[in-house]
Amino acid sequence: MANYALRVPESLFAYARKVAEEEQVSMNQFFVTAIAEKVSALKTEAYFRERQARGELAAFDDWLATSPDAAPEPGDELP
Repeated sequence: MANYALRVPESLFAYARKVAEEEQVSMNQFFVTAIAEKVSALKTEAYFRERQARGELAAFDDWLATSPDAAPEPGDELP
């Protein structure tokens, strides 16, 4: 486990403390979870950008052309 001294503006720290109390978690757990969520979001964005770069629009159009022309199932209709 690593340690890191973190400088946080007072207003943000106060809000973080309030949220941590409401969630009934320690400040440490709150910060670790917040960092994990941000890392996950960035990695997910990078994953989809990489997948997009590998995609071929013509192949997608071919795939769509072979899809059956069927009405949407109940609940899947557009408004």
